[in-house]
Amino acid sequence: MLRVLTLSTLFPDSSRPRFGPFVERQTMGLAAHPDVELRVIAPLGIPPAPVGLHPKYKALRSLPVHERRNGLEVYRPRYAHIPAAGGRFDGAALARAVLPLLKSIRAEFPFDVIDASFFFPDGPAAAALGKALDVPVSIKARGGDIHVWGSKPAIRKQILDAAHDAAGVLAVSAALKADMVAMGMAAGKIRVHYTGVDLDLFKPVAREPRNAPLVVCVGNLLERKGQRLLIEAISQIEGATLMLIGQGPNRDALEAKALALGVADRVQFTGSIAHEEMAMWLAKADVMALASASEGLANAWVEALACGTPLVITDVGGAREVVDRPDAGHLVPFDPAAIAAAIRDLFTHPREPLAVRAVAERFTWGANTEALYAHLASIAGKTKQ
Repeated sequence: MLRVLTLSTLFPDSSRPRFGPFVERQTMGLAAHPDVELRVIAPLGIPPAPVGLHPKYKALRSLPVHERRNGLEVYRPRYAHIPAAGGRFDGAALARAVLPLLKSIRAEFPFDVIDASFFFPDGPAAAALGKALDVPVSIKARGGDIHVWGSKPAIRKQILDAAHDAAGVLAVSAALKADMVAMGMAAGKIRVHYTGVDLDLFKPVAREPRNAPLVVCVGNLLERKGQRLLIEAISQIEGATLMLIGQGPNRDALEAKALALGVADRVQFTGSIAHEEMAMWLAKADVMALASASEGLANAWVEALACGTPLVITDVGGAREVVDRPDAGHLVPFDPAAIAAAIRDLFTHPREPLAVRAVAERFTWGANTEALYAHLASIAGKTKQ
């Protein structure tokens, strides 16, 4: 029996049900493996008083410290997050806060491996905890943890040190692995571990005839996600509607952009919506577009394809590993005119939904579970030899 301690700051809770759902789904798959027992540590970063008493942290403060969620045993210890420090102390603070809990858990659940699901702050914390408890550690890179956090010198060093200390490292795409190697990580330690998609939830539906395309974009409203370019592209496609699914700090700027270009009536903001509703809109759309400046391998890419909806995405991260045939859609430069042209082509020459879906059928949660189990079991086995 492989006993796994999953450490994740990117994990849903009752106040944020759509925060890291892919991490929870991956963890549920691993926990269901017949040779796995698993516990989840989902730490919450809350600033010390008086900042931590601000109403925006109220929902986090009220969460239970221990609960059963979707069949998983989840612990939610608090650690001191200092907003003004830009995150540089989060890894160490997380490790200090979690170590007593892990010692207590290990007395009745002697876990064989620590599985950190994000590289920062989870990675440095997991590396420190692994040393303290003499337990091997695996750390998974997903994209923003490498491209965004890794761009900050003080944090970059923590990430590289954690990768060095880890027994194994995962990357969501071969392209992200290449970026990690270029950053200074050992190539031989990194294994590509693709995401999964729920093929029962994300599936094609009958589309209603329309005179102009519906373009759906799924992603947090952040500058690096490129929704601004999509709004500019939509302004060049007569009658087309752009639906932006997600929330984030860039919403006001994007609404102003749509208004300035005279397309406010053709750009819809849904905010954060349930996975079931998102699947419905992806299946109804003619195109799923995303103009990210960086990605690992976006779950939204694969979910759209599973719905039979082709992609118009920028050539970043693992995009070429997903858009590897014409049925999948188009890779485009960071240019609104090129994005508009690609959308027009897919509307004029629609792809057959089942052929599009076939692109996504290799990304199953079953394959994801088996690969993760094999990786973690090999790490745990090395320590027993």
